Amino acid sequence: MFIVIAIVVLVWSLYLYGTQGHDYWKKKGVKYEKPYPFVGSTSRIFLQKQSITQYVTDLYRRYPEEKLVGYYYTRKKSVVVRDPELIKHVLMIDFNKFYLRAINPHEKVEPMLKNLFFADGDLWKLLRQRMTPAFTTGKLKAMFPLIVERTERLQRAAAAEHGAEVDVRDLMARFTTDFIGACGFGLDTDSMSDETSTFRKLGKRIFTFSIREGIIAFLKEFAPGLFKNLNFLAPDIERNTVALVKSIMEQRNYKPSGRNDFIDLLLELRQKGKIVGESIEKRNPDGTPHIVELEMDELLMAAQVFVFFAAGFETSSSATSYTLHQLALHPDHQAKCQQEIDDVLARYDGKLCYEAVKEMHYLHMCFKEGMRMFPSLGFLIRKSAESYQFPGTEVTIDKGTGIIIPLQGIHTDPKYFKDPDSFIPERFDPDNLKDIVKNTYLPFGDGPRACIGERLGLMQSLAGLATLLHRFTVAPSKNTRVKPLTDPTSHIVQSVKGGIPLALTLRS
Repeated sequence: MFIVIAIVVLVWSLYLYGTQGHDYWKKKGVKYEKPYPFVGSTSRIFLQKQSITQYVTDLYRRYPEEKLVGYYYTRKKSVVVRDPELIKHVLMIDFNKFYLRAINPHEKVEPMLKNLFFADGDLWKLLRQRMTPAFTTGKLKAMFPLIVERTERLQRAAAAEHGAEVDVRDLMARFTTDFIGACGFGLDTDSMSDETSTFRKLGKRIFTFSIREGIIAFLKEFAPGLFKNLNFLAPDIERNTVALVKSIMEQRNYKPSGRNDFIDLLLELRQKGKIVGESIEKRNPDGTPHIVELEMDELLMAAQVFVFFAAGFETSSSATSYTLHQLALHPDHQAKCQQEIDDVLARYDGKLCYEAVKEMHYLHMCFKEGMRMFPSLGFLIRKSAESYQFPGTEVTIDKGTGIIIPLQGIHTDPKYFKDPDSFIPERFDPDNLKDIVKNTYLPFGDGPRACIGERLGLMQSLAGLATLLHRFTVAPSKNTRVKPLTDPTSHIVQSVKGGIPLALTLRS
């Protein structure tokens, strides 16, 4: 009898723990998705039936009249912010209350996630302060010769596939992997000709969201303190990244080599000594900002290189391949792009350079439209650093509430973009930009935590597109889908299931 009572008490205790706080949004008067014990409202995400982007996009569309929609990620309360004016407050006006990224569920953060994208608080602020100068126009121009060499390889790889069906998602992933290998690590990775190269395998491994990652994500969110020592990243990813970065730094004797790559930039930043700045988290008793400092050690540098590689190759390859897909379906827009590319390159003796890419305005418009329809990051995520009342509402959220900005939903909302499922690059003509409602087009985010590598990503993406379209025409092939399927296992960065097959033909 005692055993039965003990089991009943245990089950009931687990149930109470697994449903704790699930009445939060009801008490706040906010419409919300019904939660279930332990998994909250997001069982389909943990079962890999739906990506986070797909989930929050569905939420956005199901509640068209609401400014805020609540849901529960396990026991964690989160809210989808649908209103552009409230989005502006979260990302910019009240940024000091939403500087937290909300990806790390516990204050103990694994080494490779102590990078500019995942970091929170003072760690993020000091890293951003020190690394911003690494992305100046001068630094980008210095990197451009490395891009040109990779675009030439892209042309050769495409020529070898001439007349055949090509998965341009894979083709552009190999191009961006080679670019990141050169610009990030100063290495000739040669993914264009060797699909089994170390870097290509590492890139695939990072974005393979296995059952292991799903279980760990659930455990860390459900009981952060109990599972704080579990790592999101598989051990082999951290081990291989750290070993690679360490070996390169040792070869350079921990000094800049003149290669103008990302590791050189980090070594230059390290030479400047400790990073010192005002705290975003703490204030002195007299109200003045607390001064904090950070040592740029080897492991911290490896974490920055990791995110530079992971974010740089995956987002750009996703965006460029989707743009090619749309151009294949819209030959009139493609022809206009090709004419512009031909004309611009003719002014530069047929040579691709930084200035030439900057003049390809229509190509840029097409790329922006591709990112509108299928943003690589389909959502932005933040967390409240203190209690906060959303302006113009009676809703006050507690400290630690998750904030989701559903980019995919907003980008494809007919309220903001007429005929949103149609590819219309002219939306981004300079004369038409005034018609775009502010805070409804945010592929790179906005505010102090906007993507620091935006200009670098644009530069490599436009260079790759220009190179390919100058020599080749893309067209639908027998396996081309008008609407590619989103991979439900994709996590932060959206991915297309089954690739993007297109036909490549040489231009006469």
